[in-house]
Amino acid sequence: MVTMIKYLGKTILALMLLLGLTGHGAAKTKDCPGNKNALGVSRTVEIDTTGGPGFGFQHYKAYDFLKPGEVVLTFDDGPLPGPTRKILAALAKHCTKATFFPVGKLAAGYPEVLREIAKGGHTIGSHTVTHPNIAKKSKKKAVDEIEEGFSSVKIALGKPGAPFFRYPYLQDSKETISYLGTRNIAVFSTDFDSFDFKIRSSKKLLSRIMRKLKTDKKGIMLLHDINKNTARTLPAILTRLQAGGYKIVHLRSKTPVETLPEYDAIAKKKVSGLSASAGGRPMSSVLRTVEE
Repeated sequence: MVTMIKYLGKTILALMLLLGLTGHGAAKTKDCPGNKNALGVSRTVEIDTTGGPGFGFQHYKAYDFLKPGEVVLTFDDGPLPGPTRKILAALAKHCTKATFFPVGKLAAGYPEVLREIAKGGHTIGSHTVTHPNIAKKSKKKAVDEIEEGFSSVKIALGKPGAPFFRYPYLQDSKETISYLGTRNIAVFSTDFDSFDFKIRSSKKLLSRIMRKLKTDKKGIMLLHDINKNTARTLPAILTRLQAGGYKIVHLRSKTPVETLPEYDAIAKKKVSGLSASAGGRPMSSVLRTVEE
């Protein structure tokens, strides 16, 4: 019996390593300056995206990797300077991490904000280049949206992001699911949608999120970093998560996304004057107000 238990244990560990679902280097709450009640990061999960695995029980039920009380924070549709920076400040105050799924056009339009997300240690995937409903597009146009989105993020960020993709409106298609599999890009749905884009009251948004967590116990949470109410409410959300004993899980990819040269060229042509170097100078070092 003991031999059998040891064998099963080794088999399970080997499977976890194969899937890349092992924890790494959790950030400690006590290490968060100025916030003894910070959420921090309970554990970091590295994902091997080979074959295009899907995550988020709303659509993809193969990998139930979260433990009770664990939450993954994800943000769609940005970046947008005002709300995104407020969200980054709230996350930094709690020394916690999230996964961002930016729209390519906004990433290219606000590259400095995208680089601030990366500087904060957050994971950056993609959410297409113009946020269309992929399910209503031909395969060719859908692939163009997906690939140009990743290339736009790469050009704006100065380096490839993670091979993490979320469908706009959470509407996928069999053809593109298959295509993403050939590109080794993981697909993310959600375990529960905050519907923050519909809720203008901070109190109601906070109540909805905590109510869902009380029912579901854990999950990948969908928020939007272009939403002003989300930015306004996030400090309270993080405080309530910490008070409720919830733990934040940070996702990262085993390898960066491999963008396609033809789409890199398309994205680069559309972004005039933007340095493709990861060491590109931030606007604050180029321009400063000397007199008002």
